[in-house]
Amino acid sequence: MTIFIQNTLSKKKEEFIPMTPKEVRMYTCGVTVYDDCHVGHARSLFIFDCLKKYMEYRGFKVKLVRNITDVDDKIINRARQDGVSFEYTRERYIKNYYRDLAALEIDKADFEPLATENVHYMVDHIKQLIEKGNAYDVDGDVYFSVRSFSDYGRLSGQAMDEMLTAVRIEKDDKKKDPLDFALWKKSGEGEPSWKSPWGIGRPGWHIECSTMSMRFLRTQTMDIHAGGRDLIFPHHENEIAQAEALTGKKFAKYWIHHGLLTIDGKKMSKSLGNFVTIQAILKKYEPNVLKLFFLTAHYGSPMDFTYCGLDQTKKAYEKIEEFLYKIAVLKNDTAAVAQKEADALRQKFESAMDDDFNTAKALAVIFELLALGNKYLLGSDTNAAAVYTSEVLTELARVLGLRLKTFDNAKDISSAVRIKFIDPSAAGLDVSDIENLLEERRKARCEKDFKKADEIRDLLKRRGIKVEDKEKS
Repeated sequence: MTIFIQNTLSKKKEEFIPMTPKEVRMYTCGVTVYDDCHVGHARSLFIFDCLKKYMEYRGFKVKLVRNITDVDDKIINRARQDGVSFEYTRERYIKNYYRDLAALEIDKADFEPLATENVHYMVDHIKQLIEKGNAYDVDGDVYFSVRSFSDYGRLSGQAMDEMLTAVRIEKDDKKKDPLDFALWKKSGEGEPSWKSPWGIGRPGWHIECSTMSMRFLRTQTMDIHAGGRDLIFPHHENEIAQAEALTGKKFAKYWIHHGLLTIDGKKMSKSLGNFVTIQAILKKYEPNVLKLFFLTAHYGSPMDFTYCGLDQTKKAYEKIEEFLYKIAVLKNDTAAVAQKEADALRQKFESAMDDDFNTAKALAVIFELLALGNKYLLGSDTNAAAVYTSEVLTELARVLGLRLKTFDNAKDISSAVRIKFIDPSAAGLDVSDIENLLEERRKARCEKDFKKADEIRDLLKRRGIKVEDKEKS
């Protein structure tokens, strides 16, 4: 078993070798809580949850830390805009973040530290950087001296002078160099603040992540640091500089960055009116549909979000759901038999994911399993093989973060799929009546009351609804 990862730091695909055998320490940049999470956040959260699940499937013990930035200029500005307190704003959007995480059916990280609860650790790190000559204090503001760290730019592959034109650098006369960045900011009136050797203030964004990652992973060199491509410079570049200047050790072995999400070919922007929240999406589509959509592209590739794409994905998901419903009615055929074809597809799935977590190829295997299972369903003597295939499909889908349903009765299946089995308008019955009858018949069969089951079947037949039971020959 060998997993390969495209390492942003080395600019090449590398064999994954953790610092400690069979253990993975991973950090991913979380949300800044100044607004509701959008569909871009959903992709990021899902990608790294999927990565963790596959690592665990492969036998690794994974510790994932995902921070929450709850002190930042954006939060302060949002509070002012809304005319409410900073505390109210941060608490509101922290609550909404966890609401969205639960709605997406994405697991919490092992640790999700708040920046505000770790400020004293940040102050300690800043003090040490000043002592080492990598940072300086100017009237209560503390800056990191970028040119004091000779390897700055290693991650993004840019020379320092090139960086001045690569991004907009905020003008600040206090800086010794335009590239220098804030470790500590003097707090203004009404802004959140903490005591420090340099006066009342608050931490800069970059120091938050490096401090919390080292503290909660309990290491100065983590295995994986992950985030979006938009964070490579300056955020991740700054994290490396301040962490390695502090410890003298490599900050992270592997850097993984996901491609950015656009909407109808355009960057998400509130000014353009194309900012789509997670809640808005989940009002129209269930979580598995959105996840399935994300899986169709490699994590490192940019991806364009469209409702047309989601609609197509929904149809594909309904095929999976329909198959699992058919499997569920095979109550007498639950024995798992070793099927060479299904096991071969499992190996194909693993090969795809081992190659830099290629979810698009892995997802194709899921649909190959679906086709195989449906083939088995065509013959009553192969029901057990169909059940086994469904078990493999469900297990591998779970590794990809899809929580597929198990169906105990018709009520559990979505109306879009249920209509393929039941046409209530033709029967002169509503859906609930038919579902109740089917459930009553299922229970009768389980209790071996076949007379009652036949009576219900005949009743439905008279209403134009044909009920078929696949029996093992």
